[in-house]
Amino acid sequence: MSLRIDDYVNMLLSSEISISELEKVKEILSSSKELETILNSPTVSSKEKEAIIEEIFPLSVRTFMRSLSQECATGSLKEITEAYIEAADRKNKVAKVKIYCVTEPDDKQLKGIEEFVCREEKTNSAEIEIVKDESLIGGFVIEVGNKRYDRSLKSKIAQIKEKIVENARKSSSVDTKNIISILKSEIRDYDFETSNEEMGSVVTVGDGIANIHGLEHAMYGEVVIFDSGVKGMVQNIKKDSVGCILFGGEDEIHEGTRVKRTHKMAGVPVGDAYIGRVVNSLGEPIDGKGEIVTDEYRPVEHTAPSIIERKSVSVPLETGILAIDSMFPIGRGQRELIIGDRQTGKTSIALDTIINQKGKNCICIYNAIGQKTSTVAQLVNTLEKHGAMEYTVVVCSTASDSASLQYIAPYSATSVAEYFMYKGKDVLIVYDDLSKHAVAYRALSLLLERSPGREAYPGDVFYLHSRLLERSSRLSPELGGGSITALPIIETQAGDVSAYISTNVISITDGQIFLESSLFFSGQRPAVNVGLSVSRVGGAAQTKAMKKAAGSLRVDLAQFREMEVFTQFSSDLDEETKAGLAYGKSLMELLKQPLGKPLSLAEQVITLVAAIGRKFAYLPVDKIKTYQSEMLEYFEEMHSDIVEEINETKNLSDELKSRILNAVDEFGK
Repeated sequence: MSLRIDDYVNMLLSSEISISELEKVKEILSSSKELETILNSPTVSSKEKEAIIEEIFPLSVRTFMRSLSQECATGSLKEITEAYIEAADRKNKVAKVKIYCVTEPDDKQLKGIEEFVCREEKTNSAEIEIVKDESLIGGFVIEVGNKRYDRSLKSKIAQIKEKIVENARKSSSVDTKNIISILKSEIRDYDFETSNEEMGSVVTVGDGIANIHGLEHAMYGEVVIFDSGVKGMVQNIKKDSVGCILFGGEDEIHEGTRVKRTHKMAGVPVGDAYIGRVVNSLGEPIDGKGEIVTDEYRPVEHTAPSIIERKSVSVPLETGILAIDSMFPIGRGQRELIIGDRQTGKTSIALDTIINQKGKNCICIYNAIGQKTSTVAQLVNTLEKHGAMEYTVVVCSTASDSASLQYIAPYSATSVAEYFMYKGKDVLIVYDDLSKHAVAYRALSLLLERSPGREAYPGDVFYLHSRLLERSSRLSPELGGGSITALPIIETQAGDVSAYISTNVISITDGQIFLESSLFFSGQRPAVNVGLSVSRVGGAAQTKAMKKAAGSLRVDLAQFREMEVFTQFSSDLDEETKAGLAYGKSLMELLKQPLGKPLSLAEQVITLVAAIGRKFAYLPVDKIKTYQSEMLEYFEEMHSDIVEEINETKNLSDELKSRILNAVDEFGK
């Protein structure tokens, strides 16, 4: 329909067609289905339609009916009539009022209500309809258009209940004295709050999406509450309706269900009490350890810090994984993408990084998006076993949760992280994984009737992740110097890093760690592809000791890979080539690392100094890892001064380097 309902209403108002005449038109059309089919058919010519209209319809409505038939829109006559009645009432300054009550008001009360409505709505008169509603207990509710004035006993009891629950939540216990004092004060100061609420009604609902008519002033991202108590968030704003995603079951929501605004943006409670807990996307505990007591509330969508509010990334965040800390260092405030196929160890790297933050004054947040509940439970169990839950928050939206909860989960997790960052603390946040997040957003966007683009993703899918990851930064000292370091995870299909979501997130982040399936299955774990992985922060996020120790490691590995390709079919090799291959294989073997065993800075530096000093090259490959662990134990026992010096000074002088090599030789003997 190219003409909108508003255009038809304006046409009716200008021609001053009466409502009774419109009702007569509806009767004529409903009495003959054949007539409606002809007028609605695009195959029937305009001349034929005009002849029928002139023969059947009165003169006053013919122009209107011609427009309606040309647009094949006679099926919209009911909606047009309802809109016309509303517009005519506004023009004539007549307010349509519904009064919901238990006992019908007397004449005096009705007159008072009419005066109140005329004063509030600035109208001359009011048409009142009385509806009996026993559930109100007492008092009454006045509805005028999309406004609601609630003076019911039911609403007052709900307010008292809310105060008691809020008081109990803040004090983390139910105190009978407090409840009695609240009840006494409410009864003593008994008065109804005549709240002027903007109300809407559900037009359609399904698949976790509700379209609502009447919320004319609703904001994008605002929370709305349905009569059933379910909450939703406004995600689509059209001229005549708003689209809303639901955060609960839709079983009790149907066409006509009333909806009210909260005037609050979607947010989650935050606080120190969240540390060590497992919560859902709305910040509600799901670990069975009781309620989380906190007074702070933070919106899920928040503006990222500006350039002036940030400080450059210069403090390392050590993962404890030799392959990453030596070649692709991560700094506090950086965003480093972990990308690879399914089952290549992406979550394991994130998990080891969390475990390695023990005792380093860093709060960790693990955000599971679309994971199986059993997988998350196993992960939490691993963190507890290593004592990492003492400084970790797990924000979880499982595969069984709705697309709405999966969509909001990373924003909620970031809000919790921001609470700690603005307190001056360092935070590590893992998003596992953003591929599933993009899929959930795609589902919501298609249900909200947004235009699909490449791979059916909406046009703003880049903005979806950029506005999330831009919130990770290192703040300036004036703002407390806190930081959020992000480790987003992306799952690729058959190693395709050029896919839509992959390239989007690569362009947003400050580097990526690419995990290759062929390396993983050949036993190289973590399966880091040294060629495709990169850190755009680089040496700025490394300690002097690590920078000096890693030295030529990346170049040596690149040379080894080239040499290995050229010599794989050769049988006769010279001694220099054999030595180069043995050295390269020893490096590859040293980069292998078991799960849950991150290395300290001193252990990594000692290993690298010994490796680049070719102290492992003469060993059989299968003995290298055993030799390494025994050597590090030897350093702890016999050369603890070297270990302490590296950990404290974080520097590697030439004198210290020679001491390490001498100690390695001693151990070798």
